[in-house]
Amino acid sequence: MATYKKRGYKPKDKVEEQRLDEQESTTAEVFSTLDESASKTEEWVSKNQNYILGVIGVVAVALLAFLAYNQFVQKPKDANAANELYYPQQYFDQALNATAQKDSLFNLALNGGEGKYGFLDIIDEYPGTKAANLANYSAGMAYLNMQQYQEAITHLGDFSSEDAVLGAMAKGGLGDAFMQLNQPSEALGYYEGALAHNTNEYTTPKFLYKAGVTALELAQKDKALQYFERIKNEFSKSDEARSIDAFIGMAKSGS
Repeated sequence: MATYKKRGYKPKDKVEEQRLDEQESTTAEVFSTLDESASKTEEWVSKNQNYILGVIGVVAVALLAFLAYNQFVQKPKDANAANELYYPQQYFDQALNATAQKDSLFNLALNGGEGKYGFLDIIDEYPGTKAANLANYSAGMAYLNMQQYQEAITHLGDFSSEDAVLGAMAKGGLGDAFMQLNQPSEALGYYEGALAHNTNEYTTPKFLYKAGVTALELAQKDKALQYFERIKNEFSKSDEARSIDAFIGMAKSGS
């Protein structure tokens, strides 16, 4: 425990007096060092005050510029792009439900008409917006339906979403495109990506089935069996489960 000199305190002997003197000397040195450091800090701040204020000013201006851009540029841009998306989306929906002239409707969705933007125009004119991102998804699916698989891969690859269904459908669409290009290994990777994206009653049995069939084609029967058995055990009410026993039999044969 440290010993401190009190007013009027007399040391018991010379040893204690020497110890107290050393403590006082050490304390004085500490405070002297602190004073010196504080003085140097004040001197540095004084010399670099303009630089410091300049940095603060740049950060403040950048923040204000970002807020202004977001408020007066990005938000109106997002709103305009969303409005433009309505027109081609109508044609896209009609094409999906049509029994004839599907390609004509998909072309209108992609390229627009009557002075209205199509998906491709929105992608070019409104980059970085949510509408442009969605336009990439719809354009990719339109090209997939029109059997233009490289274009489908380009646009679906540019789409990103955390949405449970759309995110999985985009990855599965990429798988379909690669299958049509006779690249089953790449296709299987995207089907598995669709499965990893989310588990739900709509997309999961669909891509379990496609992944299983593709794995069979690649002679990966153990993997195919796992996918088919998941359909049977977890999604027994799905359309894919209706004939799943036959696929399980194929996966088991010779495995």
